[in-house]
Amino acid sequence: MARENQIKQGRPEVIETILGLAAQNLLSPIILFFALGLGAAFVRSDLTIPEAAAKSLSIYLLFAIGFKGGVSVSAHGIDATLILSMIAGLILSFALPFLAFALLRGMTRLSTVDAAAVAGHYGSISIVTFVAATSVLQSQGIASEGYLVAVAAVMEAPAILSALWIVARFSSSAEAKEREQDTQGLWREILLNGSIVLLVGSFLIGFMTGEDGLKEIESFIVSPFKGVLCLFLLDMGLVAGRGLRASAHQLRPGLISFGILMPVLGSAAGLIAASLIGLSTGGAVLLMTLSASASYIAVPAAMRVALPEANPSIYLTMSLGITFPFNLTLGIPLYLSVAQAVGG
Repeated sequence: MARENQIKQGRPEVIETILGLAAQNLLSPIILFFALGLGAAFVRSDLTIPEAAAKSLSIYLLFAIGFKGGVSVSAHGIDATLILSMIAGLILSFALPFLAFALLRGMTRLSTVDAAAVAGHYGSISIVTFVAATSVLQSQGIASEGYLVAVAAVMEAPAILSALWIVARFSSSAEAKEREQDTQGLWREILLNGSIVLLVGSFLIGFMTGEDGLKEIESFIVSPFKGVLCLFLLDMGLVAGRGLRASAHQLRPGLISFGILMPVLGSAAGLIAASLIGLSTGGAVLLMTLSASASYIAVPAAMRVALPEANPSIYLTMSLGITFPFNLTLGIPLYLSVAQAVGG
Protein backbone atom coordinates (compact mmCIF):
# COMPACT_ATOMS: atom_id res chain seq x y z
CA MET A 1 0.00 0.00 0.00
CA ALA A 2 2.81 2.37 0.89
CA ARG A 3 4.50 1.56 -2.41
CA GLU A 4 1.31 2.42 -4.33
CA ASN A 5 1.03 5.76 -2.51
CA GLN A 6 4.64 6.59 -3.42
CA ILE A 7 3.93 5.85 -7.09
CA LYS A 8 0.78 7.99 -7.04
CA GLN A 9 2.63 10.85 -5.39
CA GLY A 10 5.48 10.54 -7.87
CA ARG A 11 3.29 10.82 -10.95
CA PRO A 12 2.43 14.53 -10.51
CA GLU A 13 6.12 15.25 -9.91
CA VAL A 14 7.11 13.50 -13.15
CA ILE A 15 4.41 15.35 -15.11
CA GLU A 16 5.48 18.65 -13.52
CA THR A 17 9.10 17.94 -14.47
CA ILE A 18 8.16 17.16 -18.08
CA LEU A 19 6.04 20.30 -18.38
CA GLY A 20 8.78 22.41 -16.78
CA LEU A 21 11.37 21.10 -19.21
CA ALA A 22 8.97 21.60 -22.10
CA ALA A 23 8.33 25.21 -21.06
CA GLN A 24 12.06 25.84 -20.74
CA ASN A 25 12.66 24.22 -24.13
CA LEU A 26 9.91 26.28 -25.75
CA LEU A 27 11.67 29.46 -24.64
CA SER A 28 15.03 28.46 -26.12
CA PRO A 29 16.18 30.42 -29.19
CA ILE A 30 16.25 27.36 -31.48
CA ILE A 31 12.58 26.54 -30.78
CA LEU A 32 11.47 30.16 -31.02
CA PHE A 33 13.14 30.58 -34.42
CA PHE A 34 11.38 27.42 -35.63
CA ALA A 35 8.09 28.87 -34.34
CA LEU A 36 8.86 32.15 -36.13
CA GLY A 37 9.28 30.32 -39.44
CA LEU A 38 6.14 28.26 -38.83
CA GLY A 39 4.09 31.37 -38.03
CA ALA A 40 5.48 33.30 -40.99
CA ALA A 41 4.45 30.47 -43.32
CA PHE A 42 0.93 30.28 -41.89
CA VAL A 43 0.30 34.01 -42.31
CA ARG A 44 1.76 33.80 -45.86
CA SER A 45 4.65 36.17 -45.18
CA ASP A 46 7.19 36.61 -47.97
CA LEU A 47 10.00 35.74 -45.53
CA THR A 48 12.30 33.22 -47.22
CA ILE A 49 15.74 31.72 -46.79
CA PRO A 50 17.42 31.49 -50.21
CA GLU A 51 17.88 27.88 -51.26
CA ALA A 52 21.64 28.28 -51.60
CA ALA A 53 21.85 29.75 -48.09
CA ALA A 54 19.67 26.98 -46.64
CA LYS A 55 21.90 24.36 -48.25
CA SER A 56 25.00 26.11 -46.84
CA LEU A 57 23.50 26.02 -43.34
CA SER A 58 22.78 22.31 -43.72
CA ILE A 59 26.33 21.64 -44.93
CA TYR A 60 27.78 23.56 -41.97
CA LEU A 61 25.70 21.63 -39.42
CA LEU A 62 26.52 18.21 -40.87
CA PHE A 63 30.21 19.13 -41.05
CA ALA A 64 30.34 20.41 -37.45
CA ILE A 65 28.31 17.52 -36.02
CA GLY A 66 30.33 14.87 -37.80
CA PHE A 67 33.71 16.41 -36.99
CA LYS A 68 32.97 16.86 -33.28
CA GLY A 69 31.60 13.32 -33.11
CA GLY A 70 34.80 11.95 -34.65
CA VAL A 71 36.89 13.88 -32.13
CA SER A 72 34.79 12.41 -29.30
CA VAL A 73 35.36 8.87 -30.56
CA SER A 74 39.08 9.58 -30.90
CA ALA A 75 39.21 10.74 -27.27
CA HIS A 76 37.00 7.90 -26.04
CA GLY A 77 38.56 5.09 -28.04
CA ILE A 78 36.83 2.18 -29.74
CA ASP A 79 35.44 -0.17 -27.12
CA ALA A 80 32.62 -2.66 -26.58
CA THR A 81 30.10 0.04 -25.63
CA LEU A 82 30.69 1.94 -28.85
CA ILE A 83 30.38 -1.20 -30.97
CA LEU A 84 27.24 -2.34 -29.13
CA SER A 85 25.72 1.14 -29.56
CA MET A 86 26.29 1.02 -33.31
CA ILE A 87 24.83 -2.50 -33.54
CA ALA A 88 21.81 -1.32 -31.54
CA GLY A 89 21.40 1.62 -33.92
CA LEU A 90 21.45 -0.69 -36.93
CA ILE A 91 18.88 -3.04 -35.40
CA LEU A 92 16.58 -0.17 -34.42
CA SER A 93 16.79 1.39 -37.87
CA PHE A 94 15.96 -1.92 -39.55
CA ALA A 95 13.16 -2.86 -37.12
CA LEU A 96 11.24 0.38 -36.47
CA PRO A 97 9.80 0.67 -40.02
CA PHE A 98 8.00 -2.67 -39.52
CA LEU A 99 6.33 -1.33 -36.37
CA ALA A 100 5.50 1.92 -38.16
CA PHE A 101 4.03 0.05 -41.14
CA ALA A 102 1.84 -2.11 -38.89
CA LEU A 103 0.54 0.98 -37.07
CA LEU A 104 -0.14 2.85 -40.31
CA ARG A 105 -2.09 -0.05 -41.79
CA GLY A 106 -4.18 -0.24 -38.62
CA MET A 107 -4.68 3.49 -38.01
CA THR A 108 -4.92 4.91 -41.55
CA ARG A 109 -6.13 4.09 -45.03
CA LEU A 110 -2.81 4.65 -46.74
CA SER A 111 -1.87 2.37 -49.63
CA THR A 112 0.90 -0.19 -49.13
CA VAL A 113 3.41 1.98 -51.01
CA ASP A 114 2.56 5.19 -49.15
CA ALA A 115 2.55 3.41 -45.77
CA ALA A 116 5.94 1.82 -46.52
CA ALA A 117 7.39 5.17 -47.62
CA VAL A 118 6.21 6.86 -44.42
CA ALA A 119 7.46 3.91 -42.33
CA GLY A 120 10.93 4.23 -43.85
CA HIS A 121 11.18 7.80 -42.57
CA TYR A 122 10.48 6.64 -39.01
CA GLY A 123 13.32 4.12 -38.94
CA SER A 124 15.85 6.70 -40.08
CA ILE A 125 16.84 9.80 -38.12
CA SER A 126 16.62 13.58 -38.01
CA ILE A 127 20.08 14.93 -37.28
CA VAL A 128 18.65 18.35 -36.33
CA THR A 129 16.39 16.75 -33.70
CA PHE A 130 19.50 14.99 -32.40
CA VAL A 131 21.34 18.32 -32.19
CA ALA A 132 18.38 19.93 -30.41
CA ALA A 133 18.47 17.13 -27.83
CA THR A 134 22.21 17.66 -27.39
CA SER A 135 21.56 21.38 -26.75
CA VAL A 136 18.94 20.55 -24.13
CA LEU A 137 21.38 18.21 -22.36
CA GLN A 138 24.06 20.90 -22.38
CA SER A 139 21.65 23.46 -20.92
CA GLN A 140 20.84 21.00 -18.12
CA GLY A 141 24.51 20.19 -17.50
CA ILE A 142 24.06 16.54 -18.44
CA ALA A 143 26.97 14.75 -20.12
CA SER A 144 26.50 12.28 -22.96
CA GLU A 145 28.57 9.95 -25.10
CA GLY A 146 29.88 11.97 -28.05
CA TYR A 147 30.29 8.88 -30.20
CA LEU A 148 26.50 8.64 -30.61
CA VAL A 149 27.03 10.78 -33.71
CA ALA A 150 28.47 7.58 -35.23
CA VAL A 151 25.28 5.77 -34.26
CA ALA A 152 23.27 8.51 -35.97
CA ALA A 153 25.29 7.96 -39.15
CA VAL A 154 24.65 4.21 -39.26
CA MET A 155 20.92 4.73 -38.62
CA GLU A 156 20.41 6.84 -41.77
CA ALA A 157 20.14 4.10 -44.41
CA PRO A 158 18.89 0.70 -43.07
CA ALA A 159 15.29 1.91 -42.77
CA ILE A 160 15.19 2.56 -46.51
CA LEU A 161 15.96 -1.10 -47.17
CA SER A 162 13.24 -2.15 -44.73
CA ALA A 163 10.71 0.05 -46.53
CA LEU A 164 11.62 -1.52 -49.87
CA TRP A 165 11.35 -5.04 -48.46
CA ILE A 166 7.88 -4.18 -47.12
CA VAL A 167 6.75 -3.01 -50.56
CA ALA A 168 8.24 -6.07 -52.29
CA ARG A 169 6.57 -8.36 -49.73
CA PHE A 170 3.13 -6.79 -49.47
CA SER A 171 2.61 -5.13 -52.85
CA SER A 172 1.60 -7.16 -55.90
CA SER A 173 2.33 -4.39 -58.41
CA ALA A 174 4.67 -4.99 -61.34
CA GLU A 175 6.67 -1.93 -60.31
CA ALA A 176 7.50 -3.58 -56.98
CA LYS A 177 8.83 -6.67 -58.75
CA GLU A 178 10.92 -4.60 -61.15
CA ARG A 179 12.29 -2.54 -58.27
CA GLU A 180 13.43 -5.70 -56.53
CA GLN A 181 15.54 -6.55 -59.58
CA ASP A 182 17.00 -3.09 -60.22
CA THR A 183 18.62 -1.66 -57.09
CA GLN A 184 21.79 -0.09 -58.50
CA GLY A 185 20.35 3.42 -58.59
CA LEU A 186 18.96 3.05 -55.08
CA TRP A 187 22.25 1.88 -53.58
CA ARG A 188 24.00 4.81 -55.21
CA GLU A 189 21.41 7.19 -53.74
CA ILE A 190 21.80 5.66 -50.28
CA LEU A 191 25.58 5.37 -50.12
CA LEU A 192 26.44 8.58 -51.98
CA ASN A 193 23.69 10.78 -50.59
CA GLY A 194 25.33 14.13 -49.88
CA SER A 195 24.28 14.34 -46.23
CA ILE A 196 25.58 10.84 -45.46
CA VAL A 197 28.87 11.41 -47.31
CA LEU A 198 29.50 14.71 -45.49
CA LEU A 199 28.49 13.39 -42.06
CA VAL A 200 30.58 10.21 -42.33
CA GLY A 201 33.50 12.00 -44.01
CA SER A 202 33.63 14.74 -41.37
CA PHE A 203 33.38 12.10 -38.66
CA LEU A 204 36.38 10.22 -40.06
CA ILE A 205 38.43 13.43 -40.38
CA GLY A 206 37.57 14.37 -36.80
CA PHE A 207 38.53 10.87 -35.66
CA MET A 208 41.89 11.03 -37.47
CA THR A 209 42.85 14.54 -36.33
CA GLY A 210 41.46 14.32 -32.78
CA GLU A 211 41.68 17.12 -30.23
CA ASP A 212 44.52 18.84 -32.10
CA GLY A 213 42.38 19.11 -35.22
CA LEU A 214 39.48 20.50 -33.21
CA LYS A 215 41.67 23.22 -31.70
CA GLU A 216 42.59 24.42 -35.20
CA ILE A 217 38.96 25.05 -36.25
CA GLU A 218 37.26 25.41 -32.87
CA SER A 219 36.35 29.05 -33.45
CA PHE A 220 34.48 28.05 -36.61
CA ILE A 221 32.52 24.97 -35.49
CA VAL A 222 31.91 25.54 -31.77
CA SER A 223 30.99 29.16 -31.01
CA PRO A 224 28.86 29.90 -34.13
CA PHE A 225 27.08 26.52 -34.01
CA LYS A 226 23.91 27.49 -32.15
CA GLY A 227 23.45 30.67 -34.18
CA VAL A 228 23.64 28.70 -37.42
CA LEU A 229 21.23 26.14 -35.94
CA CYS A 230 18.73 28.93 -35.20
CA LEU A 231 18.81 30.10 -38.83
CA PHE A 232 18.45 26.52 -40.06
CA LEU A 233 15.42 25.96 -37.83
CA LEU A 234 13.90 29.21 -39.06
CA ASP A 235 14.08 27.72 -42.55
CA MET A 236 12.69 24.39 -41.29
CA GLY A 237 9.77 26.25 -39.74
CA LEU A 238 9.04 27.94 -43.07
CA VAL A 239 9.20 24.61 -44.93
CA ALA A 240 7.07 22.81 -42.34
CA GLY A 241 4.47 25.58 -42.25
CA ARG A 242 4.11 25.66 -46.02
CA GLY A 243 3.85 21.88 -46.13
CA LEU A 244 1.16 21.83 -43.46
CA ARG A 245 -0.76 24.59 -45.19
CA ALA A 246 -0.66 22.82 -48.55
CA SER A 247 -1.33 19.29 -47.26
CA ALA A 248 -3.76 19.96 -44.42
CA HIS A 249 -6.57 18.19 -46.31
CA GLN A 250 -4.59 14.92 -46.24
CA LEU A 251 -3.92 14.94 -42.51
CA ARG A 252 -6.63 12.67 -41.16
CA PRO A 253 -6.84 12.03 -37.39
CA GLY A 254 -5.21 8.63 -37.81
CA LEU A 255 -2.15 10.13 -39.50
CA ILE A 256 -1.80 12.89 -36.90
CA SER A 257 -2.11 10.34 -34.08
CA PHE A 258 0.51 8.15 -35.72
CA GLY A 259 2.90 11.11 -36.05
CA ILE A 260 2.80 11.54 -32.26
CA LEU A 261 2.46 7.91 -31.14
CA MET A 262 5.28 6.50 -33.29
CA PRO A 263 8.05 8.69 -31.83
CA VAL A 264 6.95 7.77 -28.31
CA LEU A 265 7.10 4.05 -29.15
CA GLY A 266 10.42 4.54 -30.94
CA SER A 267 11.86 6.32 -27.91
CA ALA A 268 10.78 3.39 -25.70
CA ALA A 269 12.71 1.01 -27.97
CA GLY A 270 15.72 3.33 -27.78
CA LEU A 271 15.51 3.42 -23.97
CA ILE A 272 15.46 -0.37 -23.77
CA ALA A 273 18.51 -0.59 -26.02
CA ALA A 274 20.34 2.12 -24.02
CA SER A 275 19.60 0.32 -20.75
CA LEU A 276 20.90 -3.00 -22.10
CA ILE A 277 24.09 -1.37 -23.39
CA GLY A 278 24.66 0.65 -20.22
CA LEU A 279 24.64 4.17 -21.66
CA SER A 280 24.59 7.20 -19.36
CA THR A 281 21.40 9.16 -18.84
CA GLY A 282 22.48 11.67 -21.49
CA GLY A 283 23.40 8.87 -23.89
CA ALA A 284 20.03 7.22 -23.30
CA VAL A 285 18.25 10.49 -24.13
CA LEU A 286 20.17 10.81 -27.40
CA LEU A 287 19.49 7.20 -28.45
CA MET A 288 15.82 7.69 -27.53
CA THR A 289 15.76 10.85 -29.63
CA LEU A 290 17.37 9.11 -32.61
CA SER A 291 14.82 6.28 -32.36
CA ALA A 292 11.97 8.77 -32.05
CA SER A 293 12.93 11.09 -34.88
CA ALA A 294 11.92 10.90 -38.52
CA SER A 295 14.14 11.71 -41.49
CA TYR A 296 13.31 14.63 -43.76
CA ILE A 297 16.55 14.82 -45.77
CA ALA A 298 18.17 11.47 -46.62
CA VAL A 299 15.07 9.26 -46.81
CA PRO A 300 12.93 11.61 -48.95
CA ALA A 301 15.81 11.81 -51.44
CA ALA A 302 16.05 8.02 -51.56
CA MET A 303 12.27 7.57 -51.78
CA ARG A 304 12.15 9.75 -54.88
CA VAL A 305 14.38 7.16 -56.56
CA ALA A 306 13.12 3.99 -54.87
CA LEU A 307 9.37 4.65 -54.59
CA PRO A 308 8.52 7.37 -57.12
CA GLU A 309 4.83 6.40 -56.97
CA ALA A 310 4.66 7.25 -53.23
CA ASN A 311 3.11 10.61 -52.38
CA PRO A 312 5.84 12.97 -51.08
CA SER A 313 3.32 15.42 -49.64
CA ILE A 314 2.28 12.71 -47.17
CA TYR A 315 5.66 11.46 -45.97
CA LEU A 316 7.29 14.91 -45.89
CA THR A 317 4.37 16.48 -44.03
CA MET A 318 4.35 13.62 -41.51
CA SER A 319 8.06 13.77 -40.73
CA LEU A 320 8.61 17.53 -40.93
CA GLY A 321 5.15 18.91 -40.12
CA ILE A 322 3.99 16.60 -37.32
CA THR A 323 6.79 14.56 -35.72
CA PHE A 324 9.56 17.17 -35.96
CA PRO A 325 7.62 19.90 -34.06
CA PHE A 326 6.37 17.33 -31.53
CA ASN A 327 9.90 16.16 -30.76
CA LEU A 328 11.25 19.71 -30.50
CA THR A 329 8.56 20.95 -28.12
CA LEU A 330 7.34 18.00 -26.03
CA GLY A 331 9.22 14.88 -27.11
CA ILE A 332 12.75 15.74 -25.98
CA PRO A 333 11.65 16.92 -22.49
CA LEU A 334 9.60 13.71 -22.19
CA TYR A 335 12.54 11.50 -23.17
CA LEU A 336 14.84 13.32 -20.75
CA SER A 337 12.39 12.95 -17.85
CA VAL A 338 11.81 9.26 -18.54
CA ALA A 339 15.55 8.55 -18.90
CA GLN A 340 16.23 10.33 -15.59
CA ALA A 341 13.44 8.39 -13.88
CA VAL A 342 14.72 5.05 -15.18
CA GLY A 343 18.39 5.84 -14.64
CA GLY A 344 17.83 7.23 -11.19
